[in-house]
Amino acid sequence: MLRVFECRVLRKTFGLKRDEVGEEWKRLQNEEINERYSSQSIFRVIKSRRMVWAGHIAYTGERGDTYRVLVGKPEVQN
Repeated sequence: MLRVFECRVLRKTFGLKRDEVGEEWKRLQNEEINERYSSQSIFRVIKSRRMVWAGHIAYTGERGDTYRVLVGKPEVQN
């Protein structure tokens, strides 16, 4: 659903294209959108940001509250 939303937004952003043969206006196909839009897909952006976040959590180690919740041990250890 996220990819569908991304294509819909990009299709509206880039608009229609003029067909060379019939000289009529056509919607952009997904391949044409990917050729015009050179940035990373939304999935790659989300995955990379999750990895950065996981790196920050791993850096805090067991002393961080977020780390304890992430590994399933939310109790404070003495």
